[in-house]
Amino acid sequence: MDFTPTEEQAAARDLAGEIFGDLATPERLAAAGTGSDAELWKALCAAGLPGAVEDVGLLGLVLLLEEQGRTTAQVPFAASCVYGLLAVAAHGTAEQKDRLLPVLRQGEEIVTGAFPARGGVTVAGDGVAVAEGAPRGGVLSGTVPWVPWLRDATRVLVAAADRSLWLVRVADARMEPVELTAPWAAGRLVLDGVPGERLGDATAYDEVLACARTAFAGLQAGVCAGSLARAVSYTNGREQFGRPLAAKQGVQLRAADAHMDTEAIRVTAYEAAWRRDAGLPFGTHALTAAWWASEAGKRVVHAGQHLHGGMGADLDHPVHRHFLWGRQVDAYLGCGSEVLEELGELIAKGEPA
Repeated sequence: MDFTPTEEQAAARDLAGEIFGDLATPERLAAAGTGSDAELWKALCAAGLPGAVEDVGLLGLVLLLEEQGRTTAQVPFAASCVYGLLAVAAHGTAEQKDRLLPVLRQGEEIVTGAFPARGGVTVAGDGVAVAEGAPRGGVLSGTVPWVPWLRDATRVLVAAADRSLWLVRVADARMEPVELTAPWAAGRLVLDGVPGERLGDATAYDEVLACARTAFAGLQAGVCAGSLARAVSYTNGREQFGRPLAAKQGVQLRAADAHMDTEAIRVTAYEAAWRRDAGLPFGTHALTAAWWASEAGKRVVHAGQHLHGGMGADLDHPVHRHFLWGRQVDAYLGCGSEVLEELGELIAKGEPA
């Protein structure tokens, strides 16, 4: 395995870091509230970063999402790339690719995902395509309690109870705003006989879900790195009894543990993404990355807040955003015991490693 970025991946990562660093400032993030930053999204699209994901692969996307996580930039970048661009590029029909990929690359359409399947959405009328080359149509009913960035999305990729995937226009469904731990512009999705178009075959669900787990693990690596960087800066600058807080052994040990946890999240996400791009099985590796992102991620953001002392209790302090995002990614990926149970079942079934 070689996780060294290609020139294209490194260039995309550096450009993303520059844009996020310039525009995702604490002041702009505070002004955005629970909504997304439309100007930042336009800047990312103008730079061609969503479209670049097709070329840099899942590992490249993980690198880009690390940069987003460092600043907790308020845009639906992860969702639209993994549930939109990568999903359509990998599993769409020729007609779907021609129709959807151009507008997804430009950011004119935003896709989010109602994953994983929890048995809440059923499909009727999964019949043949209405025209040659067109996707099969179906009618979806059910409710998904919360979907990230649904308030920004034009389409949502819904995982039905039978693990089939369906693209649904948000305008055809009912969306109710939902407040989450992190301000992810989320919504409750209500489907009542809503038309949808099938995406992919029976294998698409597992692949898209594994990509999503890997991508959000990469996002969590950035969230944790940003939280730790703020804690290091604070403890080096804050003095107690004439010495920086960072000189205290307890602070150093807590920061060292957080650094090792962050690196574990990063390397497991890199491995899963690299294997996917290399055409190797990566389902168990995606679950491993998800476990580290969930379990270690919440340890890191708690440490980042605690190392700020009393300042960490300030809800308006920038480090508090990292805490909220870290806990939200943890909730989105599933608690550690759930992830381990699924991983154990795959290993017991002899799934390829």
